[in-house]
Amino acid sequence: MQPRLNPAYAEEQPPRAAASAPPRVPAIDAALQALLDQHEAAGLVALVAQNGTVIHQSAIGSANLEESRPMTADAMFWIASMTKPMTASAVMILEEEGRLSIDDPVSKHIPSFANLKLSDGSPVKETLLIRHLLTHTSGLSGLERPPGPETRTLEEQANLMAQAPLAFEPGSKWAYGSSLEVAGRIVEVASGQPFDEFLAERVFRPLDMREATFVLSDEQAARLATTYRVNESRDGLTPGRNRYVSNVPGIRQTPMPSGGLFATVRDVQRFYQMLLNDGELEGVRILQPETVARMTSLQTGELPTGFTPGNGWGLGVCIVRAPQGVSEALSPGSFGHGGAHGTQVWCDPERHALYVLMLQRADLPNSDNSEFRRLLQNEGLRALDAQ
Repeated sequence: MQPRLNPAYAEEQPPRAAASAPPRVPAIDAALQALLDQHEAAGLVALVAQNGTVIHQSAIGSANLEESRPMTADAMFWIASMTKPMTASAVMILEEEGRLSIDDPVSKHIPSFANLKLSDGSPVKETLLIRHLLTHTSGLSGLERPPGPETRTLEEQANLMAQAPLAFEPGSKWAYGSSLEVAGRIVEVASGQPFDEFLAERVFRPLDMREATFVLSDEQAARLATTYRVNESRDGLTPGRNRYVSNVPGIRQTPMPSGGLFATVRDVQRFYQMLLNDGELEGVRILQPETVARMTSLQTGELPTGFTPGNGWGLGVCIVRAPQGVSEALSPGSFGHGGAHGTQVWCDPERHALYVLMLQRADLPNSDNSEFRRLLQNEGLRALDAQ
């Protein structure tokens, strides 16, 4: 099976209606602009919404410094691991339809996972379940990828991961990794469709996430925010590498369920507003309320998890158990996910608020603990409280 190019919206799309300028909160822009002035990133798009209404949206700084291209609200971003919750939603759709259970052994859908071993060569005692893939408690050690465009199919990748030893017994620890790659392959097996086509058909199109794609069109590539890293003298930015930008003629890159999506701020907002609305957006239901409740509730018990203190893990999303530090502005039970190059989205069900941050910085030591995220949430909360 070959992955499809630009699967989300291959057909003709209706023209976008003209929209009035979104509201802006000066304090949010000022706080984030101060970080851009310190060369922490080239530019960004930020959004805060409550009860489905945007109270702040701005695009500041540059999408490309060398071309003097300003950041715009419709800029494309590599959202990296923010792909994982969307992959998890595909799994949960299939569970609702009775085509799988998250308590199924992974080997039921991918037979190569039947005889797993630990790093010392001993057989794995605990059964690896689909839920372990979604909660990063699988013990799967990841997957070394060759340089250049990823051309191995999800079937090939899953089988390679099945050959690697598990780092620990499933369910015994939490360790972030690429287990959603295997979940993506299970989506293919259970649905009978290529992973990217299933996601486009069952999530992107119904939610009108019209820009979300694993492979950029030429027009989208022209709107892609360039990835930067801090230069050696730490007084400016230099272009960084993004292995997923690989529109090489004749090469079909595999859609990566753990981190391959590109999207706009609007796409991300619409997906998470659906979750905040208990699985529905503008009359379109993607998931049942009880399914969203399971996804966004703690599934990892007392296991220590990353990436910031006070967290736990749901099904495909991070859960803020005890707000502190970077998450201090969020309520307990808030949920979301970050991406390697600085993208962040966090939902606060108690306030029915969401915060979306889109930027591209390659050398952030911990995207989830970034000052960008902290300032957006803190200033955003002040704006919500002032309404």
